[in-house]
Amino acid sequence: MLRTWSRVLLLPLICLPALAAETDDMAALAGHYYLQGVMEVGSELLLNKDGRFQWALSYGALDQSAQGRWQLKGDRIELQATAPSTPPQFRLFKEDELRLKKAPEAGSWVAIVGVPRRGPIAGVEVRFESKNGKTLTAISGQNGDAIVHMPANEQWVRAGLRVARLQGEWQWLVLPAERSRARIAAFAVDDETWLVTPAFDRLQLKRSKNGLQVDDPALVLGGEYVKH
Repeated sequence: MLRTWSRVLLLPLICLPALAAETDDMAALAGHYYLQGVMEVGSELLLNKDGRFQWALSYGALDQSAQGRWQLKGDRIELQATAPSTPPQFRLFKEDELRLKKAPEAGSWVAIVGVPRRGPIAGVEVRFESKNGKTLTAISGQNGDAIVHMPANEQWVRAGLRVARLQGEWQWLVLPAERSRARIAAFAVDDETWLVTPAFDRLQLKRSKNGLQVDDPALVLGGEYVKH
């Protein structure tokens, strides 16, 4: 019995050096990195000692970003992006927040989802419901628009919204008469963290002599992140 207990007690002690070595490695890797070796692309990566990261990339008019957790996996580090996990609260845009550029096409109902005066939100599932109870569903794209096609005799009365990837409960909002007649309505989220869709779910970088080498298909640009 004593021999068995001694083995059990020794197991945590055996693991301690490995854990300490990994902690030291993470502390050594932590810092601010900038991408080198790629023309006309600016990108930076911040690795925090507590395992969090922030990443950003700019190429012409394209801006991408991600944040989440990072960990060591052999000679690589893995970035695991995270997105908000609590469903947002939706509301109708106020009339002075609306910036509608054109009327919807004939037979189309348009729901616009975004943060007022900031930008659109993609990936929101919108369920359109008519006065007769007919429903159609669409998901907002990168421009924040979700569009369905309804017969001319149908009248839009309310919309249900939820984040598509979370598949939570629908939040239903009744349309004002003016928005119903116009067949276009805008739905607001006040939490700006929903503006950003992570550029990747998971990304691996290989440790190199000068920093971190990009060789993951999730990031096709290549190059190397060098610490500054």
